[in-house]
Amino acid sequence: MPDQDDLVFLDESPVPAPAGTPRHVWRVMIIDDDEDVHSTTTFALGSLEMQGRPLEFVHAYSAAQAREMLQYEHDIAVILLDVVMEQDDAGLHLVRHIREILKLSDVRIILRTGQPGYAPEIDAIRDFDINDYKTKSELTRIKLYTTVTAAIRSYEQIRKISDSRRGLNQIVHAGTELMALHGVRNFAAGVLSQAASLLGQQANGVLCVQDCPDDDCSALEVLAAMGSLHNLGSRDPLSSAAHVVQGMAQAVAQRRNVYTGDALALYFAGKSSRVFVAWLLMPRPPTELEDRLLEVFCANVAVGLDNVELLSHLHKAAFYDSLSKLPNRTRLIEILDATLSGPARDDATLSLVDLDHFAETNDALGHEFGDTLLVAVANRLQTSLGQQLTVARIGGDIFGVLGDASQVHPEAILELFQRPFSIEGQDVRLSATLGLVRLCEHDGNGSDALKDADIALKRAKSQQRAGHFYFTRSMGVEIRERVRMMHALRKAYAQNELFVMYQPQMDLLTRRPIGAEALLRWRTPDGKFVSPDRFIPIAEYSGLIIEIGETVMRTALRELVALRAAGHQDFTMSVNVSQVQFRHPQFLDMLRRALADTGAPPEYVELEITESMAMEEPNLLIEMLAQIKQTGVTIAIDDFGTGFSSLSYLQRLQIDRLKIDRAFVTEITGSARGSSIAEMVIQLGQNLGLTVIAEGVEDERQAQILYALGCPLAQGFLFARPMAADTLDEWLANDALQGAA
Repeated sequence: MPDQDDLVFLDESPVPAPAGTPRHVWRVMIIDDDEDVHSTTTFALGSLEMQGRPLEFVHAYSAAQAREMLQYEHDIAVILLDVVMEQDDAGLHLVRHIREILKLSDVRIILRTGQPGYAPEIDAIRDFDINDYKTKSELTRIKLYTTVTAAIRSYEQIRKISDSRRGLNQIVHAGTELMALHGVRNFAAGVLSQAASLLGQQANGVLCVQDCPDDDCSALEVLAAMGSLHNLGSRDPLSSAAHVVQGMAQAVAQRRNVYTGDALALYFAGKSSRVFVAWLLMPRPPTELEDRLLEVFCANVAVGLDNVELLSHLHKAAFYDSLSKLPNRTRLIEILDATLSGPARDDATLSLVDLDHFAETNDALGHEFGDTLLVAVANRLQTSLGQQLTVARIGGDIFGVLGDASQVHPEAILELFQRPFSIEGQDVRLSATLGLVRLCEHDGNGSDALKDADIALKRAKSQQRAGHFYFTRSMGVEIRERVRMMHALRKAYAQNELFVMYQPQMDLLTRRPIGAEALLRWRTPDGKFVSPDRFIPIAEYSGLIIEIGETVMRTALRELVALRAAGHQDFTMSVNVSQVQFRHPQFLDMLRRALADTGAPPEYVELEITESMAMEEPNLLIEMLAQIKQTGVTIAIDDFGTGFSSLSYLQRLQIDRLKIDRAFVTEITGSARGSSIAEMVIQLGQNLGLTVIAEGVEDERQAQILYALGCPLAQGFLFARPMAADTLDEWLANDALQGAA
């Protein structure tokens, strides 16, 4: 009858499911307050297999009992649930509990009721993921079998998806964990641990790398070993485990993961003819899902191993010398920083060891011989001074030795060079010069300590070879001041603190201006002037003089054009050119561009070079001056008389003017020697057909004597101090008015 709460099974024969290899069971939970339902369901399905597995039944006779049992019963695939038990909706409340409280989302739920008119709402079926809903009267044996089979198939697919998702999440987590490890060997050990975790077992295996250029594979190198194989590659040679080598070789040959019966060989395809292979002891073959997850895991790990190995090589290249394998300069600075920040600084000494005349040995015997000699020096420094020292190769033929002062002292280090080095059957004798710094006396960081040692080394080399020198605070003052000045100069140039002033040049007969010398000045924000004698050498040393010189050139030429526009047609602008600037390969092009861009007439532009500069490599200078003269500008030799000019070269130089140095102008009235040198320079200029101008003229008596000796031109405080461009314009305008008057 329709209102009977019974299961009715017709005499039908179910179609048996195909037998499967695994003999696991599907667990089916029957929740019903009617014992007959339990017995008839078990009778109907108990002898059948679904998806190759038999069924195992779990029984609960109330919703309350089911709640308690589901706390500890696991792997329930299907729940056959009566809707009406203690209360009319007890079944639906239990469904809510299963899904929301117990969080059992995989289990399939089939609702059954003996009341045909009662059915859950559509929202409940959707929200609680109810797999099916049947009245007990319509469930024949075949229909019950079909319904449960469909639910088990759904459960199996959901579990596969869930297991895959969990496995993939585990792989992602493994990748994150591995990326946090540093170094190839740590990463390799992490790979073994994560692979074992993915398979649900303890890490018990080994991971190796193999070089395979042109398929000629060399021996496996052990990167990590764990568990019962932890001694492989360290105490036990890999050759002692022939079955392990054979299994890994099989994986490499087949380029895939291989299960050998008691272990799993994992293949990681590396780059650049390098492959990685792992061997994990495993008592069972991996499941189909584990196989797929391992393929994903190995593909990801292969990339990670390549990257970590690349980083390791980059680290070695960045911090270690490729020839000697010693720490390089960068790494030594790191070690120095660590030493300076710890208690070891109190007794630590750093020594730079510079091999004397190594370049000559290298050139005479060849670079390969020289490299072998450097390696021999490195080995002797490492093995002879003590185990607690750091020996580094700073570069070229300079080594660094850092350690306790009792070991790092000049006598011990220099003693190492008393014995010859045997290289390719030859005995080679070397000496070394040392620069040392005691870290307890050092205030800066590791880089500063290395610089201090280098200062001491330069001092030692300037005094004698095969000697040594300890750094003192006073030695660094001059160099640090130069560095400070260099940075300040760069900042000053960028912030326009450098500017050009002009000192007029006068005709001694008419006392009228005939030109001006452009002079570079530096005024700091507080209004103080920095002497050119201080900052010009720094500008030359740093190379900044190239930019500054071009700026001065263009500024002076623009001022010349402005003065000519104001009516001062016969006016010459003199610009100083430093040796660094003059030797720059682009100097001539810079001069031509400046003349073209400003429109300055080259015949009214004069370049001043020093006498010492003129006499250094005079043949090259002669050629350079000839090219400069082709632009139309004139050439003056500044500070003439202070150097040792060769008259033969002086005659060949295409110069136009000699400038008598201010020191000889001062002697005219302030020295017993009187005007002898000034007179000689004037006569030389006259004999060579050159104009002569005296600088540093400060009183009228000097001007009169110079004019009497035949010097037509002069500049100095007697006539005018250096002045800014607008002041020069006014000064020249007043001079023109006085001349007109």
